[in-house]
This record gives sequence, structure tokens and C-alpha cells, in this order.
Amino acid sequence: MLDEIERKFSRFRDRLEARVPSGPDLDGHAAVLLALTDQPDPEVILTLRSTNLSTHSGEVSLPGGRWEEGDKSLRYTALRETHEEIGLPPEAVRVLGPLWSRRTRWNVHVTPWLGVVAPDVQLVPNPGELDAIFRVPLSFFLEDPRIRTDQITIDERAIYLPAYQFQEYEIWGFTAGILTEFLVRVLDAEIEHRDGVPLRALS
Repeated sequence: MLDEIERKFSRFRDRLEARVPSGPDLDGHAAVLLALTDQPDPEVILTLRSTNLSTHSGEVSLPGGRWEEGDKSLRYTALRETHEEIGLPPEAVRVLGPLWSRRTRWNVHVTPWLGVVAPDVQLVPNPGELDAIFRVPLSFFLEDPRIRTDQITIDERAIYLPAYQFQEYEIWGFTAGILTEFLVRVLDAEIEHRDGVPLRALS
């Protein structure tokens, strides 16, 4: 599947690269890593944020975080934050490029980066930030076994996102939005938005 992902993603790479914010001051921006394992059925690496955190506590997320002064780029931010959170060295990631930026309800502009890692890579959760690291096969999301469809509002526009239950982890909200947009746009997945309307028809 990775060969197909890389081939199809190449159609978007240059255009997405050109849209990535840059400059000496990227306050209000963040970056995350959508890391896929190099396997026939790639797994996506996800984290469970600590219940002791003041924001998004106990939620499932992609590794990553806010741009900090001194970060050379948002790609650098994604790799630095991922290293801090799960112990994944930047040199262990083959970065394919940026995905579609998304803005949170709190007006943070998040740029996801798509990368590939070895299936046997050793990961260790930062105890101050995470309660767990886990992996989910892409085939799970492609089957769209959602437990519900959530509605959120951004800029007075209703956004509908699927929510999934994988083992003891609930994957929903912003993280589910990044994952499903990637699958719909790159792999032409038939993941519905609501009322039988495919997500790609509403992009």
C-alpha cells in the first residue's frame, strides 16, 4: 500500500509544499506527524495525551505540537515535537511532504507532515505528556467502522467528522479529520461525510 500512497501523494506534493507557511515568526502555528510504518498494511502511530495536561487531556492525537522560536520550519517543528513526545529520532523518519493544513477551533493553524518509519522502530512515551503510544492499521480506517459522526463549528460552518473506537482508544475530532482527509484525498477512500455524501465531494 505504501507504493500506492507515495505514487498518489506525488500528485499533490509540490502544490502542498508551496502552501506551507514559512518565515521567522510562525506564532499560532503547529505541526504534527502522520507517521506510517513500512508494512504491507501500514500502521499509523497515535498517542494518548496525559490526563494531567491542562488542554486536550486524555485525548488521542498525532505526535507534534506548537512552533517554537528557533524552529527552522514547520517540518522541523513536527520532527522535534515528535522526538520529544515519543522518542522517534528525526533521522528515523522518511518525510514524504506536508498534507493539508487545518485550523482548530482555537485558531491554531496545524500542518500535518506525512512520513514513513520502520515497523520495528522503538518508541517511548514522554511521561509528562503522554499516557500511551499505539498503532492502528490504515485498513481499519478504510473500512470506516465509525461509532458516530460528530459535528463541530468553525467560522460558523458546520464540520462533520467520524469518530472511531480502536481497542480502548477513541479517535475523534481533529485527529480523525486529518486521517480521513488523507485517506479520502490520497487513496480515494469512500469515507462518508453524512447522509451518504462522500467526504471528497465536500472538500
